[in-house]
Amino acid sequence: MPGCTHLCGATYRAATRITPAKPRPAYGIGVRYEVVESDTATALGSGDVPVLATPRLIAWMEAATVACAASFIGAGQTTVGTAVRIEHRGPTPVGASIEIAAEPPAAAVGHCLTFTVRATDSSGKVVASGEIDRAIVDRDRFLEAASRA
Repeated sequence: MPGCTHLCGATYRAATRITPAKPRPAYGIGVRYEVVESDTATALGSGDVPVLATPRLIAWMEAATVACAASFIGAGQTTVGTAVRIEHRGPTPVGASIEIAAEPPAAAVGHCLTFTVRATDSSGKVVASGEIDRAIVDRDRFLEAASRA
């Protein structure tokens, strides 16, 4: 299973512009975002055009997988991202809305979870899709290891 050998701890803070979206039947979690200036490639330094930046899109997709992972973890556990395989297929301008959907795996493979993710615009066009891997870890041990790094 790719992506299960690296462990990195990243935090995500929910923005106020997030609104719950109705989950699609085949997907476990759906979240809708409105693209604002601070989400653009220009603002994030990942490009020079004022459209949704790939790094922001990936952060939103990862946030959906974090929510989806909740049913797989027990007390004292969390998940951490280990791999991202995303194809960003088209631009999304400021003011447009994007729905991020994450489908959970049927089961964990060892401590690894692979989520299928996609982003659709308000017209229903898929603007990005792919997979994100997360590893189930003991929260305290992970933070202890991170403090020694």
